Amino acid sequence: MPLDIAANIQVTGPVAGRAVEILTPEALDFVADLHRRFDARRRELLAARDARQARFNAGELPDFLAETAHVRAGDWTVAPVPADLLDRRVEITGPVDRKMIINALNCGAKVFMADFEDATAPTWTNVIEGQVNLKDRWNGELTHVDAKSGKAYAMGSKPAVLKIRPRGWHLMERHMEVDGQAVAGALFDFGLYAFHNAKAAIAAGSGPYFYLPKLESHLEARLWNEVFLRAQEALGLPVGTIKATVLIETIPAAFEMDEILFELKDHIVGLNCGRWDYIFSFIKRLGRTPAFLTPDRSAMVMGKAFLGAYSLKLIQTCHRRGAFAMGGMAAQIPVKGDDAANQAAFAKVKTDKEREAGAGHDGTWVAHPDLVPVAMEVFDRLMPAANQRDRTLADLDITAAQMLELHEGVRTEAGVRENIRVGVRYTQAWLEGRGAVPLYNLMEDAATAEICRTQLWQWVRLGAELDDGRVLTSELFVSLFTQEMADLRRDFASPRLEAAAELFTRMVLSDSLEEFLTLPAYELL
Repeated sequence: MPLDIAANIQVTGPVAGRAVEILTPEALDFVADLHRRFDARRRELLAARDARQARFNAGELPDFLAETAHVRAGDWTVAPVPADLLDRRVEITGPVDRKMIINALNCGAKVFMADFEDATAPTWTNVIEGQVNLKDRWNGELTHVDAKSGKAYAMGSKPAVLKIRPRGWHLMERHMEVDGQAVAGALFDFGLYAFHNAKAAIAAGSGPYFYLPKLESHLEARLWNEVFLRAQEALGLPVGTIKATVLIETIPAAFEMDEILFELKDHIVGLNCGRWDYIFSFIKRLGRTPAFLTPDRSAMVMGKAFLGAYSLKLIQTCHRRGAFAMGGMAAQIPVKGDDAANQAAFAKVKTDKEREAGAGHDGTWVAHPDLVPVAMEVFDRLMPAANQRDRTLADLDITAAQMLELHEGVRTEAGVRENIRVGVRYTQAWLEGRGAVPLYNLMEDAATAEICRTQLWQWVRLGAELDDGRVLTSELFVSLFTQEMADLRRDFASPRLEAAAELFTRMVLSDSLEEFLTLPAYELL
């Protein structure tokens, strides 16, 4: 039976154990207030995404907005950055389960982003336990004993600065309803964390810090700013207490970076190059056009074509406004039992981080604690100061055409097979409740699976030619998929594998391109 917390507020998930500490009437009233004030606008903005997609489908290309030229030309800067966010040279990201939070806080990174979005499968248990774990961090009660090994874990004396990534605007939290409507996952995650932890974080010398995912326009950033203003008012906090970094991981947002900073200027400290989601967005928004037929995923590397152009534009834009320009993710993980492969992986990370630090980024992301020293050595060597916001790249001129330049490369059968394997295996793990998944020596999250399925959709839809001369028809895709599934069934057989396979093939072979894999997958959780 649904639990009626207050008038027209229902929680339909179990409220047991420590969930009662999170789902208090006061906290749920706070979330409900945010929902009632802002959900209609959120839905309008999602509809605006659909309308813009229709224009892209008709041949329109992303470009800098004429109506906001005055914002780009202005001489404004963002508000001052808090002291504990002035040095962000290495950040680690990961899901919100207890042991991983402790390990991430203790690993030596400057910042830990606890991720309710792409690295967490949003089961009710995962979402609520994540909130419990973060509340314990600020209450000084974050300890854990591993049930199998008996090993004890506790937060150290100098933990990383904590930032939270709530879910994107498009995702719902179906287990809480207000006035008969499910609330947005973004407002649920943000609201519960801010309500329970903002004042404790401030008292500890830090603050309520967030990463904002998958924005597609400055109007979506404006909505977040309004949410922050209301939250600060309701919690009795001064304007500007909440600080956020926005991930630039969609192609439309890359053309509105100045405007996004401007809309959030009292609350924003920087932008981040969300490279994997950016490739996904590039395909999703432009991929119906043959001119944007992408090569193998492995050919789309940072430093070249549209990825290189947007990363430099991000640095230039941020530093002009006094904001941080964060680099992208190193997804490599240690290769157990193969020292040569391990050294090669670490060397690849080092090269990537040298490119970022040399270009002017103020810090970078890693997915595994063992990569923190690798990235730290690079930024310590190439960025001796706390950051390099003084590198303005003022003489650089990045054009719209450069930001749409396609990477060179071929499409291969191996690329098709890899997309199938990674996409299905990740989807299986997600349906089993895991959002951060080690696959083939990389730590993958939902963004990689999104690239896999949208790229296969594009190749089948446009009749892409492989390097051996064959066209990737739906029949050839099904043949290769059947072969790959035989191996996956041998090694990873489970009902969830079959559900993942059915969902993945349906999305690849559909006439229309679904906005997000996680939307239909959420119905199967």
